[in-house]
Amino acid sequence: MTLKLISHKLCPYVQRAVIALKEKGVAFERIDIDLANKPDWFLKLSPLGKVPVLVVRSAESEVALFESNVICEYIEETQAGARLHPADPLTRAQHRAWMEFGSAILGDLWGLETTQDAATFAAKRDALAAKFARVEAALGEGPYFAGAQFSLVDAVFAPVFRYFDVFDAYGDLGIFAATPKVRAWRDQLAQRPSVQTAVGADYPELLRAFLARHDAYLLKQAA
Repeated sequence: MTLKLISHKLCPYVQRAVIALKEKGVAFERIDIDLANKPDWFLKLSPLGKVPVLVVRSAESEVALFESNVICEYIEETQAGARLHPADPLTRAQHRAWMEFGSAILGDLWGLETTQDAATFAAKRDALAAKFARVEAALGEGPYFAGAQFSLVDAVFAPVFRYFDVFDAYGDLGIFAATPKVRAWRDQLAQRPSVQTAVGADYPELLRAFLARHDAYLLKQAA
């Protein structure tokens, strides 16, 4: 069986799958595409026209999986290596719920990075601060979401925190001011090799260019 991951260099959802694959020690081929000019072969694979798509190829068949959490679950269920989900069904369900919460945070982040409007920017910033306050209340002693064991929840939140590595250059947004556990978690995830290598060295430059193309209000924070 071979695995091929269809990707975009900035996509946080792709990063989840990359991190999971790297944590499992699985070999895979990564193909980056331009989402502004999607190739026909990709549109045939992806019903929603979104990345990531994981192409699972065997001697008998080729199957394309879409949606990042589905891909991560498949990787967990089929690949050897470190366990990324809890064994207990109830705890595992809780982790899946927090993975969805991470997706909700990404929704607010999208608004934060693309809006040109001060009021919308402030509303998204406040929404993010409120969500991270909820995360703060759920965290234990760390260093990861569930303690000593790295999990798929960590794989979901690491790309979220990566945005702020770029955003911080434009000023302190105050989003993590009251969340010391979240700050420690963010720092720990940034040191994880699977997280560090989930994007290319050009990620910060590409994200800054994305912000500039959208004339993002965020850029004015540095003024």
